[in-house]
Amino acid sequence: MEKIWDLLKMILPAGFVLIGMYLTSRNFLQKEFERRLAEIKLKNSEAITAIRLQAYERMCLFLERILPDNMLLRIQAHEFTSEELHHIIMLEIRSEFSHNFSQQMYMSHEAWTMVKNAKEEIITLINNTMAQVSLQSNGVELAKKILENVREYNLNPSVPAIAFLKEELKQLF
Repeated sequence: MEKIWDLLKMILPAGFVLIGMYLTSRNFLQKEFERRLAEIKLKNSEAITAIRLQAYERMCLFLERILPDNMLLRIQAHEFTSEELHHIIMLEIRSEFSHNFSQQMYMSHEAWTMVKNAKEEIITLINNTMAQVSLQSNGVELAKKILENVREYNLNPSVPAIAFLKEELKQLF
């Protein structure tokens, strides 16, 4: 019995020391893990901030590029019939949009919706204008009619979308 008691005198303190070391080590490792996780999140946040800023810049550029005024400056309307010009404009808008489609990952749902709506309104404007001219008329006639409709109806859907993007960007940064 005395041997058991002597054995317990050695094992119990050693057990308490072992449990204390385990708890201390576990606590230290957990805090170290949390610290490293916070560092990683900070680095990721910095990288994502730059990517988000670039996404807003690219979408503002997209909205500027699909403005009828700007688009018609890049396309030589006199070289095409109105039907060909209409087709080229639609391809240009779709190409620009598909090129920037992945940017929605870094924008709010509201901002992306504003961009999509602006694009759709411009497409609707161009399609409605195309219905007002002859398919075989000169592309210049379609271009003039598009610009006329933009000014007459004060249609410039990119402007409120760009303003929304800028305002949201101010709130984020």
